[in-house]
Amino acid sequence: MTHSTTTGTASGRVKVAGLQPAQVLTALLAVLLLAAGVVGFVRTGFGDFAGDRHAEVFGFHVNPLHNTVHLATGVLGLLMASGSALSRLYGWIVLLAYGAVTAWGLMITGVLSVNPVSGLGNPLAINNADNGLHAGLALAGLVIAILPARRKIVVDEPAYEPEAHHDDTVRGNRFDQPTLHHPAPEREVPKPRVEAMDPTVDASKATTGKVDPVAGDTRPVQTRGGDTRPTRTQPVDAPGARPTR
Repeated sequence: MTHSTTTGTASGRVKVAGLQPAQVLTALLAVLLLAAGVVGFVRTGFGDFAGDRHAEVFGFHVNPLHNTVHLATGVLGLLMASGSALSRLYGWIVLLAYGAVTAWGLMITGVLSVNPVSGLGNPLAINNADNGLHAGLALAGLVIAILPARRKIVVDEPAYEPEAHHDDTVRGNRFDQPTLHHPAPEREVPKPRVEAMDPTVDASKATTGKVDPVAGDTRPVQTRGGDTRPTRTQPVDAPGARPTR
C-alpha cells in the first residue's frame, strides 16, 4: 500500500515497510480455524449437518455446520493475509461475526435471559466452552483490526540530469554563463591588393624587373618625401636622355 504525502519541505511517498504484524496474526488465526474445522469433521463426519447431536473436540461441542463455519473463516483469513489493509479488514469481519455468535451462544446457554431467536434452536451445537472460544476469536479480530502498520517514508529524489560539457565561460555578468563549445570559424586569408599603376606601364614587365628601352625604367624611385610610387623615366640609352642627379 503506497500513497503520496508531503513531509516538511520534501515531498515523498509513505510506504508500508515489509510484512506487517496484522498479516502475521491473520495468517496464524486462519491456520488455527482451519485446523479446528478439519479436526471437527474427523470427529463428526458429514451426517446430521445442523442437528443437536454433537461431538466434542477438546471440550468444545461441534457439528458439521459448526465445522464449516471454522473452515470458511480460515480460508478467508489465508486469502486476506496477503495485504496489510486486507488483514485489518479481516479483523473487523472476525470481530463482528464471532461477536454476534458469542452473544447468541450466551442466549442459548441461558447466560442471557433474553433470546429473541429462540425458535432457531441451537444449530451450531454451542455450549459454554464454545462461548469462551468465540469471545476470544472476536477479541483477536479486534486486535488485528486496530493494530498499527509499520511505515517508512520514501523521499523522491530529483531526477539526475547530466551536465553539459563546456569549454569556455563568458565572464563579466553577474553570474558566469557557461557556453557550449563551438568550433572556431575558418579565417579567410586576405587576397593581395593590386594597386593601380601608371596605365602606360606593362605590369608583366614591372614585376620582372626588365627595362623596356622604349618605355623607359619603371622601377620605383625613392624620393625625398619617402614616396616610392613607380615613376616613368626616360630610357638610359635613349637618344637625348638627360642623366639624373
